[in-house]
Amino acid sequence: MDIRPLGERVLVKIDQAEEKTASGLFIPQTSQEKTQFGTVVAVGDDVKSVKKGDRILHDKYAGTSVKVDDDDYLILNLKDVLAVIK
Repeated sequence: MDIRPLGERVLVKIDQAEEKTASGLFIPQTSQEKTQFGTVVAVGDDVKSVKKGDRILHDKYAGTSVKVDDDDYLILNLKDVLAVIK
């Protein structure tokens, strides 16, 4: 499925949260911290500050979650993107 965000929105593939601690204990999914990192998959026509392939930091509870082919994505407004990670 091809998703193209409109306007000042970006489509981000969500990074997976750690499933176990440094000592090897498994963390239940209900107790895992929500990740704030992701990789830009597509950008809207009005977006100039990020591009496809950029790794970003975003607001913790921002955006709309979308699941496509067992992958989790987030559609974010550009104002919810906090930083590009190099």
